[in-house]
Amino acid sequence: MNISKVSVLISSALFMATAPSYADTQMTFGGYIKADVMFSSYGNGAPASGQLSRQFYVPGTIYGTDGNGKQVVDFQARETRFNFKTATDVNGHKLTGLIELDFMTHSDGNERVSNSYSPRIRHAIVSYDNWTVGQTWTTFQNPGALPENLDFIGATDGAVFVRQSMVRYTNGHWQFALENPETTVTPYGGGDRVVSGNGMMPDVVARYNYHTDSGAKMSFSAIARQLNVEQGTIDSTELGFGASVAGMLPVGDDDLKFSATYGQGLGRYLGLNYANAGVVNANGEIEAIDSMGGYVAYRHWWDSQWRSSLTLSGFKADNDTALTGNSVNETAYSGYVNLLYSPSKPLTFGVEYMYALNKREDGSDGDLNRVIFSAKYVL
Repeated sequence: MNISKVSVLISSALFMATAPSYADTQMTFGGYIKADVMFSSYGNGAPASGQLSRQFYVPGTIYGTDGNGKQVVDFQARETRFNFKTATDVNGHKLTGLIELDFMTHSDGNERVSNSYSPRIRHAIVSYDNWTVGQTWTTFQNPGALPENLDFIGATDGAVFVRQSMVRYTNGHWQFALENPETTVTPYGGGDRVVSGNGMMPDVVARYNYHTDSGAKMSFSAIARQLNVEQGTIDSTELGFGASVAGMLPVGDDDLKFSATYGQGLGRYLGLNYANAGVVNANGEIEAIDSMGGYVAYRHWWDSQWRSSLTLSGFKADNDTALTGNSVNETAYSGYVNLLYSPSKPLTFGVEYMYALNKREDGSDGDLNRVIFSAKYVL
C-alpha cells in the first residue's frame, strides 16, 4: 500500500470519528417529464428554429422575422426537470438543501439530429432554520399564485418572474431578503438595451404571507433597488421601488389565482424584462420607468379528473418617448384557455389555446396564436 492511500484512509477515519451523524437525513428525488407539441402562428413571421419564443411565450419576441413563414410546429421535452432534496436534523436545527435542473432557454442544441440541450440550474439553495442562501424564486414573487397553464410560464406579461441568488430570512409570516442586483436601461433616444451589474447595493425585498381558515393564500411584497450604470458616458444611480399582491382564493371546489404589480424602475422583475427599469436622459442621468402588470386565472374542476383554466394577463409601461424613442415596448396582453385530464394523479394530458399581442410606442405590433398539446408525468 502506498503512502497516499494510507493518508486517505487515515483522513477518512478521522473524519468519520469527528463528523456529526447524518443518520436522520432524508433524501428525495423529484421532478417531472413533460412533452409538448406546439402549433404556432406568428402574425409577422416566425422566429428561427430554436429561438426563445419557439420554446414558450416571451413578451417582446413575437414581432416577427421578415421573410420567414408564419406557421410552425415545434416538438420539445425541454421543460422536463429533475430535483434532489435533503433534510437533516442537526442537533435540533433543520438543515435542508435543494438543487433542480431543467433544459429550457438554451439555443445550444438543434432539431436536426439529436435535440441535445444543456441542463441549467433552476434552484440551488441551502436552508438552516430561518435562513436561506442560494438561487431560488425572488422573494418579490409568489410562485404559488402562478396559473396552471401548459405554456412554460403562462400569464407571462403580467407576472413577476425571477430566479436569482439571495440571502433570505423567514420569521413566521414575514420574509426579508437581500438579492442579486442587475440594472437594465434604455439609452438616450433609444437603442439596444444597456445591462449593468455595477453598484454595491443589493435589491431589498420584504414579503408578508397570509393564509385564512377558508383556504385563501395571499402575499404582499415590496422591493427597493438601486439602478446603477457606470459604462461609457453613463455614470448615474436612481432609486427603484415596487409593490405586488398575489394569491389564490378558493371558489367552492374551484380557485381564482391573481397578481397585481406596480413600480418605478422594476424592469426585469415584471414581464420578463419587457420594459427596462430606466432610461438615460440628455444629461446622462437615469430616470426610472413606471410599469404595471397583472393577471387573473380561474380554474374549474369538471370532476376529479378533468379541469380547465381561463387566464387573462397584461402589462403596460409608461415610457417618456422624448427620451426612449418610439421603438420601445409599451403594452403586452395574453389570454389562455385549456382542458386538462389526469387519469391518475401523477399523469396529465392537456390542450391549451393562447393568444398574445405586443405593441410598441410607434404603433407597430406582433401577435401569436398557439395551440399546445402536452403530456406530463410527475416523478
